[in-house]
Parts: sequence; structure tokens; C-alpha cells
Amino acid sequence: MFRSLLTLVLLSACVFSPLPSFASDEETKKMVERLVAIERTQNPANNGYLNDQRATYMKGALSNSKPMGEQIMERYQLAQEYVRANQNGEAIAVIEEIHSKITHIPKESIRAILRDFNNLLALAWIRFGEQENCVQNHTSDSCLFPISGNGIHQLTRGSTEATKVLLEHLKSDPEDLEARWLLNLAAMTLGTYPETVPPQFRVPPQALESDFDLPRFTDIAPAAGIAINGLAGGGAMTDFNNDGFLDLMVSSWSLKDQVHLLINKGDGSFEDQSESAGILGITGGLNMQYADYDNDGDSDVLVLRGAWLFGAGHHPNSLLHNNGDGTFSDVTESAGLLSFRPTQTAAWADFNNDGWLDLYIGNEQTEQDPHPCELYLNNKDGTFSEHAAEAGITVNAWVKGVTSGDFDNNGWPDLYVSVLDGPNKLFRNMGLDSSGLAFEDVSQKAGVTEPVSSFPCWFWDYDNDGWEDLFVAGYQLGGISAVTASYMGKKSEIETPRIYRNQGDGTFEDVSASAGLEQCWLPMGSNFGDLDNDGFLDFYVGTGDPSMDVIMPNKMYRNNGGRTFQDVTTSGGFGHLQKGHAVSFGDFDNDGDQDVHTVMGGAYSGDRYMNALFENPGNENKWLKLKLVGDRSNRGAYGTRIHVQIQTPNGPRSIYKTVGTGSSFGGNPARQEIGLGNAESIESIAISWPTSKTTQVFENVEFNQAYRIHEGATSLESIQYPKLNPQEKPAHAHQH
Repeated sequence: MFRSLLTLVLLSACVFSPLPSFASDEETKKMVERLVAIERTQNPANNGYLNDQRATYMKGALSNSKPMGEQIMERYQLAQEYVRANQNGEAIAVIEEIHSKITHIPKESIRAILRDFNNLLALAWIRFGEQENCVQNHTSDSCLFPISGNGIHQLTRGSTEATKVLLEHLKSDPEDLEARWLLNLAAMTLGTYPETVPPQFRVPPQALESDFDLPRFTDIAPAAGIAINGLAGGGAMTDFNNDGFLDLMVSSWSLKDQVHLLINKGDGSFEDQSESAGILGITGGLNMQYADYDNDGDSDVLVLRGAWLFGAGHHPNSLLHNNGDGTFSDVTESAGLLSFRPTQTAAWADFNNDGWLDLYIGNEQTEQDPHPCELYLNNKDGTFSEHAAEAGITVNAWVKGVTSGDFDNNGWPDLYVSVLDGPNKLFRNMGLDSSGLAFEDVSQKAGVTEPVSSFPCWFWDYDNDGWEDLFVAGYQLGGISAVTASYMGKKSEIETPRIYRNQGDGTFEDVSASAGLEQCWLPMGSNFGDLDNDGFLDFYVGTGDPSMDVIMPNKMYRNNGGRTFQDVTTSGGFGHLQKGHAVSFGDFDNDGDQDVHTVMGGAYSGDRYMNALFENPGNENKWLKLKLVGDRSNRGAYGTRIHVQIQTPNGPRSIYKTVGTGSSFGGNPARQEIGLGNAESIESIAISWPTSKTTQVFENVEFNQAYRIHEGATSLESIQYPKLNPQEKPAHAHQH
């Protein structure tokens, strides 16, 4: 009855917004019109993420004439929607009303209900304090776990009230791990952790320590002018205007939220040029992947939409063509890519090795709503044709990640597909036969079908042996209680990632158990890079799921010489408690070390937060930058293999990289930023191109330099990337 009433109210109360007319060309305007039309028809009755609207309608549907049990449930659901909508004061008032209605009921008979009510009340107070402090008075330490310094709340009412609720609740329910976790967080925000947390409820401080003492990075997003306040979204870090500085494009998944083009001004700040770029009205996007699909030397962007919404997610993706003059055009329809399928994942690769990048899109399919994955081959004229069925890679599943890499070193890019609640897929590229491009499913033979609940994935050579290894994130967690249990040394239900080491014979070895990733939980956005320029690839995972009580730190892992991974979250200052999405590693200030950008925010309409940009404090290790330019191979050099041979005090050493943007849920620069550790010299650089099947070798190269390498050239071209130091610049106003 309640659901039916809610549906009727919601359907009758849709609020339409005026149609924007911002776009700069006709096809872009047409896409803007599509997006506005879809946004107008979104129905809060079947879209659980439109929480501000749902809360309004639920409040209007309340009744005091129903049986007490129904009244209590209605109000509890309303309080949940208020928290999800970030209307925490209203949530607190509703929960207090619930308490007044159940005061006469013996606590023993409603213990389970009280647990939910009390935890929701405490969560509402914690979120209340978060808004007053972390958002309205944002600092570079805000929401960084374990909270300290300028992250400690100046306005203490929220955490103080939460602490009262939690301590009282834990008297009668001391085994409630969610309440324990929230109590520790509240104490941190008040600057009283661990002293004021009773020992039996305390998360041990030693459990928060890093495995390695990495110098602390600083979040400079507010000073750089890129602290965009949004929901979960995508991000890409590359040089969009080819001026030598890395720029950003970011999205937020609501169809009301603008995609932002942030141009690096070279003085430590970025300028939002979305309007002048002609993309105002291009909105939404839970992910984006960029590439130079038309070989004109400029980075184009694919924005992906509709994920997690089931039948309500029939949204178009957007292919934004970089016009090379500071503007972009939405060419989705004319390029042949217009479809209306729920997705958030795609991979660019030259699957048929013809020198032009192709596109594989992973869609979300259910029995009731079929959406097979799509393979679009590049027609070399700005258009694409779909060939998934002919190539044998029509995956019908709830796909959450796709990535490409040449795992068998045969010169043809293979494909890995990550599936939520099903076996993952590895397709070996067999090359071209009489009927065209062909793939073989080698998932079982290769031993890479797990985990059965997975999300982001990528190929990388984490141990520098010349063979592409595989990372697949586990995406299953028994609520925030599992995080508490993990920190407190208790058994926890966490689906950890898989690290698959390539054995060079078509199979992989699962080395996850010894990798040191037992506390790597719920990765969403993620990517890899080299934090300390030691030549071994590290990785960062943005954690979380839609639930508002899933407040846990994002995690950074340092590669320990290709053997294990060390948790450096705390020492490096990366433990953001807000939900993390697209991650990019890149040297935005051109000082020789990689910084880290991440898009923050959740799925519910009120779960917004500012993007972060962690500046690298620097190190003494050597480095090398390579910008590869394809001729017969694709212009962006995607899939090109790099082998750097260096001499160290301990003897010769090899470092391997493959050109690409990294994870299925992030966007590193395609120009390669390679750490060289304690190199005394670079003995040689070998560049193996995918289409021409040629290898260029350059000897006696200088380190701490940047070079451009054209396919087929006999010499390196030195590049002088302009350097900046953002810490010497005055702070900019925060964006909230």
C-alpha cells in the first residue's frame, strides 16, 4: 500500500526544468536535448538515487491513522531518504519522532529495530557534522583517515551528539561493529581518539599504521581551483590542448551535473573552460575513457552513462571529439556509436592492428533487460561499425570493467571482462582470419575467472618481467562491520582483489594470498602509477558503495619490488573517507614525480564531495618521460611496449611499460612517466610498435629528461615540459 501510494505521488509530481541551449554545434545540441529529455522523465518511484525528490514525496505520504508498525516503518524509510539526500537535520527530527512513538515498548522486544534506529541517528549526526566542517569549511586534511590536524572538526555538535547516541546504544548492544566504527570516527573528528573510546570498542591505533613510511602527499585541489563538488563520476588526465601541461576532464553521474573541462594554466591552478569548449549541457557520466580515435593528435573523450539503474539506465554515451581549437563536439550519432544501454566501462585498443583505435563497451545485462557488450571497429573515416558477434566476444552479463593488454606477447591486444556476480572473461586475440577478427575464450585455461564479484581491472607488468600481469578488484563486503572487524583482528567477509602473475605460458598464477591486500575492500575507481619513481607500479583504490554508512578510507598500496604490496594509506595521507571514483596518476606540475587525482562522491543525491588532487612531495629517484607518436600504428601509440634497460649500483635492471590510460575506471596520461629508481645510467630504450611490428632501440639516453619518439625515427627528440611549483602560488577560493 505504501509503495503504491508513493508511486502515484511521485508520478504526479515531476518537476520539469527548462531546456538549456548551451552547445556550440547542431549534433551537440541534439545530445543535450536527449539528456534533458531523459532527465525530465526520470521517475523517483523506480530510481532509488533521486533521494531529495523521494524524501519530499514520502513526507507528504505520512499518515497517523495507520497501525503503529506501519507508521514507524514509514518514518524510518523517510529518515533514510533524508540522510541519502543530505538533509540530516530533517532525518534527526524524524528519528526522534520515532523514538517518541516506541518509548512504551520494552527494549528487549525491539532490540534489532533499535539497532537500526540508533545507528541511523548516529550516522545522521556524523553526516551533519561532516557538512558543517568538511564541506562548508573544507581544508586539505578534511575527511582524511585517521583524522587529525586541520581535519578535526571546529564545529563539534554533530560528532558530540553521535557519540552520545553510540555510547548509549553500545551499552545494550556491545557487539554492534557498525556502531563501534562510527564511534571511533566521531572521536577522531573531535580530536579525542583513541583516549575517549572505551578500550573494548576501540580500533587499535597500531592497526592504522602504514607498512612503509611514504612521505605525505597534500590535497591541493582547493588551491588549484578543481575541488568540484559532485557525485560519483569519471575522470581523465591528459594534455587536451597540447601545451605541455596535463589538464583534466571530470564528470558526476547525475544528468543534472555538468561535465567539466579543467585546463592547467601552468601557474598551479586550473581554469574551467567547459563553456568556451562548447560542452555546456553535456551532463552525467559515471566513467569516461579518452583516446585519439581519429589520429589527429588530439585527445577525444568517451563519456559513459546509465550504469546501476537497470531498466531506467537506457542512456546514450557521448563521444566528444576534440576539435584542436579548445572546443569539443558531441559526434556520438554521426560516429555510429549511439545506443541506449546501461554502462560505465569501455576500453580503447587497436584490436585488428590496422593503425586505428577500436572500442569495446561493456554493458549491464539482466534477464529482463538484455544488453550485450559491443565491439566497435574503426572505419578510419570518423565512424565505427559493430562486430562483437562476428569476433566472438558478445558477453551477456552485468559487466563492470573491461581492459585490454597483450598477455601472450603475440602482438595482438587481448580483452579481459570483469563481471559482477559471475565468472570473469579473458579473450585471446587470434588475429585476422578469412572472416575477420577472431577471439578465443581462454578464461578457464588461463585461471582468471575470479573473483565472482568484481569491478575495476587492468593489465600491468607489476614485477617487470616483460609479461603483462592482471589486477581484478573484488567487490563484496559484509557492510561497514566487515571493515571494523578487519581493523580489530576479527574474521571479516571481504572479497579481496586478485593479483594474477603472468607465467608466460598462457596461464596466470594467483599470488593474491601473499600480496598483502587483506584490507583492500570495495574498490570502485582505481588506477596505478609510480609514487616514488622506483620503477615498480603502485596503485590507489577509491572505495565504497552507495550505502551512506559505508564510510571507510580509500587505500594506497606501494609495490615492494614486484613481490608484495605495502599499505601506505596513512603515511601518504591518502585515506579519504569519502567515496572514491575515477583515479589518475600524472605529473601535473612537470616536476618529475606523479601526483594523484581522484573524483569523489557517492551515488545518492546528497552524497557529494569535492574532487582531490594529491601533490607528490618528491623523491631522489631518477625518471624518464616518453611521448610516443604512431605512424603506421595508432597516433596515440596505445598498446606500444616500452623496455628500459638501466644500470644501478646493484647491476643491470629492466623496467617495462605499455602505453595506455591504466585502469578500467580512471585515466592516466598516455605520455609515459617512468620511474628509474637509483639508476646510474640508461643503457637502452626499446620501443615495440603494434602495427608495424618494428622495434626501435636508443642507447645511452639521459635520465630526468622528456623525449618525443616518432614511429620509425632514428633519433629521440628532446621535449622541455614547462615546470611549475603550486605551493609557491597563493591559495584560490574553495569551490563548494
